[in-house]
Amino acid sequence: MADLTDVGCCSCFSFLRKPSVPVLQHRDADGMLSEDLLDHQSAEDPDGSFYTVDDPDLSFYNGDDFNRSFLNEDDPDRSFLNGDDPDRSFYDRDGNDYLDGSDDVPPTKSSEDIIKSRAQNGFACRETPVKETNKVFRSEDEDGNKMVNQYVHLGKIGSGSYGKVVLYRNMQDGKLYAVKVLNKPYMMKIHVVRSETAMTDVLREVSIMKMLNHPNIVNLVEVINDSNIDKFYMVLEYVEGKMVCDNGLEEATARNYLRDIIYGLMYLHSHNVIHGDIKPDNLLVTSSGNVKIGDFSVSQVFEDDDDMLWRSPGTPVFTAPECCQGSAYHGRASDTWAVGVTLYCMISGHYPFLGDTLQETYDKIANDPVQIPGDMNTQLADLLQRLLCKDPVDRITLQAAAEHPWVVGDKGPVPEYICRCGFGRRENK
Repeated sequence: MADLTDVGCCSCFSFLRKPSVPVLQHRDADGMLSEDLLDHQSAEDPDGSFYTVDDPDLSFYNGDDFNRSFLNEDDPDRSFLNGDDPDRSFYDRDGNDYLDGSDDVPPTKSSEDIIKSRAQNGFACRETPVKETNKVFRSEDEDGNKMVNQYVHLGKIGSGSYGKVVLYRNMQDGKLYAVKVLNKPYMMKIHVVRSETAMTDVLREVSIMKMLNHPNIVNLVEVINDSNIDKFYMVLEYVEGKMVCDNGLEEATARNYLRDIIYGLMYLHSHNVIHGDIKPDNLLVTSSGNVKIGDFSVSQVFEDDDDMLWRSPGTPVFTAPECCQGSAYHGRASDTWAVGVTLYCMISGHYPFLGDTLQETYDKIANDPVQIPGDMNTQLADLLQRLLCKDPVDRITLQAAAEHPWVVGDKGPVPEYICRCGFGRRENK
């Protein structure tokens, strides 16, 4: 496989062969990270431990990335599969990079303002709000294990570009929790776009997760943010496993997983939330076999049903064709495409569109037909063709996918989730 270090990040590429559908060609931008921040780095935890920060998406709980598992282990650089776009730049409707000589960005309300506005209008998904704590007390339990407030440190689960994920036990309820421990000074130095830092992304993620309440969405339990320390803690429900599709899954298992994904994602979309990074790494599996959607680090929330996005998506191999062309795109349709790629991976154990380089991968996504094995279940093949339709206008909707014969199986259509807030059904009311 070609040495991808010569390619650069997914914000600085041109394509090796001229595609039939034009694909975005980025230019260098002032807001990009310096090379030293793109290299493998370490950070020191106040309790004396060290953690690596080379996994851009925290993987979601552990450091083993599904997006790299299909590639040759001798490949010197497989990072383009991980979505590590250092500037996650904005584009206008003509495909111009907002980082390229302009400080203007599309006018939007912040996620926090949108969610506050909904709450003021009686739209509250959660019966119990996320706990917010502004003091950190470090101590040890009777066995010498380090503690943060009432949480006992049990061990690191994974590491990422901004921090680490640690397993803790709550001394008060005895339950296990996965805690994202994030380095605030480091995040404030990284500009994901000219006007926003990585800390902006984290606060947006928290703001969105504070609203969410669904059985197939990872639950945010508590946020600990002490202005006197450098760490930011997100306390999440602990889910035992992560979806692993390296060798493909049985059709029945893939159907059950897909139903859960659709159920959770329909809830998000009905609340005008676009996930932006649906992929197996962000889909956690409980001990009972249920899937929960996690990692809202690139998610967006909209004030109304206009889901037009300008920001480059999370992970290249799960990127929809329209996102490769540099113009604005609809978030719901791009999420649905990512569901199709995920289903393809669940069934086949490999990606539907993957080149030796980042350029070739985007080229294949934009132009190559999806390869469906001749012996595949005809209903499943039909669903994949519809999910992986190049034209977002003709792509099957998530609601239609919920009613597709292969998804229905012997369980019936995926039902609508009736949220206590009623926001998703406001038009019917």
